[in-house]
Parts: sequence; C-alpha cells; structure tokens
Amino acid sequence: MPDRTIRFGEFVARHAERRVRAALEDTRIVAIVGPRQSGKTTLARRIADDDGRPFITLDDQQFRRFARSDPVGFMRDQPAAVIDEIQRAPSLILALKQTVDEDPRPGRYLITGSVDLFRGSISPDSLAGRVETIDLLPFSQAEIARTDPPEFLDRAFAADFPGLALTGPTGGLTERVISGGFPEALFRAAPSRRRSWLRAYARSLAERDVSDIASVAKQNDLGRLIDHAAVSAGQLLNLSALGSRIGVDGKTVDRWLALFEHMFLVRRVAAWHRSGLKRLIKAPKLHFLDSGLLAALQRVSAATVDRDRQKLGPHLESFVYSELAKTAALSDDQPAISHYRDKDQVEVDFVLERSPGAIVGIEVKAGATVRPRDFKGLKRLREAVGDRFACGIILHDGDRVQKAGSRLFAMPVKMLWTNCRQ
Repeated sequence: MPDRTIRFGEFVARHAERRVRAALEDTRIVAIVGPRQSGKTTLARRIADDDGRPFITLDDQQFRRFARSDPVGFMRDQPAAVIDEIQRAPSLILALKQTVDEDPRPGRYLITGSVDLFRGSISPDSLAGRVETIDLLPFSQAEIARTDPPEFLDRAFAADFPGLALTGPTGGLTERVISGGFPEALFRAAPSRRRSWLRAYARSLAERDVSDIASVAKQNDLGRLIDHAAVSAGQLLNLSALGSRIGVDGKTVDRWLALFEHMFLVRRVAAWHRSGLKRLIKAPKLHFLDSGLLAALQRVSAATVDRDRQKLGPHLESFVYSELAKTAALSDDQPAISHYRDKDQVEVDFVLERSPGAIVGIEVKAGATVRPRDFKGLKRLREAVGDRFACGIILHDGDRVQKAGSRLFAMPVKMLWTNCRQ
C-alpha cells in the first residue's frame, strides 16, 4: 500500500508534537512517555534541535553514571535540557523537582521515559503540579498516512455520522493489523523481518529493560508470561489460569502484568459498571498496545489470516483498541475505555466514557456484513445508560457508513482515522 511506505530514517510527523510544544509554553517539565522504539527520542531530538536545547540520553553509559552518582550536580550543569530515557536514573526525579522549584520558569525540561514514570519505584506525587505527561505510542494509522489527527472521538460523542455514505473499504486491513505501528518494524519491508524484530523486541524488554524499574528473580518466566499473555489477548483476564501455565501464582502474575503495563506493552481494560446493575461481569480484559507485536508473538501472519479469516478477529480488536488509545492521548478530555459484558454473555468490546458521563459503545466485527443481531450488545448498553448514550458503533470490514437505528451506526474500520464527511 503506497500510503504505508516508510523509508528508513524518514521523519514521520507525530500528532503529539503540538501538545508537547504547547505544554512547554506553560509547564516547567514536560514528559513524553511510551514504549521503547515508539519514536520518543526522534521527537525529542527534533524539539531540542529546533529550540537549541542540549540533548542528553541516559542510554549513554557515561551520562547515566554521572546522573546516578551525583543527580544534584548533574542537574546543576543543565539549566534547561532534553533528557532522554530518564527512568534509567530515577534519582534524577527529585533533583529535577529541586531545580524547578528554585527556578519555576516554564519549559525548562523535556524528559522522555520508556516506562510510566510516576508509578512503581518513582513516587507518583514527586513532580505533582510541575509536570505534564504526554503518551507517545507507536505510529497511528493517520500518522502513517500523513493525515491530520482523527476526529473520530469527537464525532462519536456527537453522533456526527451520516445516515448513509459510501466510503469504500478499508484498504489492506489485514496488513495494517498484522504490521502494527512500531517505526523500526515498519522500516522493514519483508513481513518475516518485521515479525523477527518484534519478537526480539519483546525478549529484550523482558530480559533487560524490566530491570530499570523492578527486581525480578525469574526473568525467563517474564518472557514466558509475555507469550502466554498474547494467547489471552482480548479475553477476560484470569490471573490464576495464566499463572498456572508458567508455574507461578496469580499474585505474581498480577505484579508482572503491572510491570508490562508500566512498559506500555499491555493494558488491562476494566469492566464497565454502574451502581444498581448486578448482572455485569467484573473481570478486565487484556489488550496489547500494538497489534503487530501481538501477531508476532502468536506467530500469525497476513497469509495465515487470509487462509483462516476467523483469526483476524482478536487481532483486529487489539488494533482498534490501540487506535482508540492513540487518539484519546491527543485529547484534552480523554475518555475512559472499558468493556461491557453481562452474565447473559452479551458484550460490547469497548465502552468510552467522557465527562460529564456521555458514553459511546464500540463493537468490532472482522467481516463485511452487519446483521441486526450484531447490535444486541450496543442496544443492551443503550438501555442501561439511557440518555447518557451518545451512540453505538459497529466497526467492520465493509465499504459504507450506515445508520441502523436510534444512535446506532455501522461503519468501516478506517473511520477511526479517516476524517470522511460524505
């Protein structure tokens, strides 16, 4: 697909850059956080070059040793800077706090981190009121296509879709899902090379990077947990069952999954609930933040899916979750994302809730044909929330947007990133 071609070393504009630059205008410290190899360093270098800021990466052993041994002295020598991979020297956080308290001018530091900086070993309130955190996940489909930030969330909460519009199909949907969005993977033209890179990436995180945020005695088991978590992606999470596969208890799995969440590998999507409704399932679902990584871990290729279309479903669901998370990260009013399932096994893949309580339901369907019964979960959710229900959407592999009832729509998956208003 021509619109997905990315040449090695090519800069792809990131939609988060506008938010980062705006935050530097009025906030003392701005933190770009996301998984390794998601493009944080490239974006931070671009801003450093444009602003004439020193760029320091703590992947450099010499800088890292200095920062760890004398964090106050290290910060004293850098009155304003970009500091990359700051989680590799956590003691810098308190030194940063001291520095910006002494000189509270906005925009002094841009920092990046490959873990959720304000959980785990770093006190969550150590920079409260001094830092704005902006997520940078792997490329979104809109970024790959070099188009404007998606309007999908705002349109969904306003139910701003046509009653009927022919949009055309989502080009190359299987390839989009299986490839994911990691820049280093997309630079590799051969699918087999992409899968090899992604599997090596997962191993590296488990064997090396986790040591930056926690001490884990059985790192081999972490790698096994990633593999088994991939098998469970999109399903209700059962910690005990997952632990039994690798010989550890459910509490250990819970702690290790928290590490993977801090490293932006996976997220537990909570079950939607409402007081007074007693028939709802409370277990979360597990989703990977990159569908390409999930496919590589499951050894699923585009050819595999072409032979057995049913295999696309779980991967497409994680793909949609990833696109929703990337779009939500750009919003000043970020919606909470959960899932709905009741004891009748009626479910909605994603429930988006935005202040002051408006709700959008999204169901994902790998096929191109949508039938009335496919709206059962969305209708159940509509009944449960009443006037708070903004709209319900089935995302499918078809070629048109169609209204299917009161505040109910079916539309191609590409509407997640295509600002089509036919």
